[in-house]
Amino acid sequence: MTSLQLLAAEQKSAEVTDWAARIGWLVGLALFVALLYWLMREGWKWRGTLQSDLPELPEAPDDRGPATLTASGRYHGSTTAGQWLDRIVARGLGTRSRAELTLTHAGLEVVRPGAADFFVPAAALRGARLDKGIAGKVLTEGGLLVVTWEHGDRLIDSGFRCDHAAEHPEWVEALSHMINKTETEGAR
Repeated sequence: MTSLQLLAAEQKSAEVTDWAARIGWLVGLALFVALLYWLMREGWKWRGTLQSDLPELPEAPDDRGPATLTASGRYHGSTTAGQWLDRIVARGLGTRSRAELTLTHAGLEVVRPGAADFFVPAAALRGARLDKGIAGKVLTEGGLLVVTWEHGDRLIDSGFRCDHAAEHPEWVEALSHMINKTETEGAR
């Protein structure tokens, strides 16, 4: 054997002798992660407290009429209208979930398994557009259906992503038509 081979054969990793220090670092890291999680949770609850003036969400009426459009997809959250990063968490509007959207002459019904359902009356609808983002979700241009509606004294943008994004323009057109019809009838 050459001297390099002997040197390589003799070198081994040092055994860990300071287990207390390693365990201390791991416990410290776990506590730090737990603290961060707790702070995020408290921030979410604080935001909900600040938005507690938001009235209860309306429930869907018994007589909704026939469905104009239906779609399934994801609800990505609601924000203050025009401020795509100002998430609204009160009344369960901050909870992302699967969603079933149904548009009728009465309004827009959002059924969310595992989260609170809500209903937007036709008179409260203010606009619909295709956008690329809402708090916590950014997609390609036009990848998100954003519905603007009024609740209490607040304008709210709610973001949806249908399972088939090709349906989005049809939704924008139908919602815009409904809004224009409601405004025209209200002006008489």
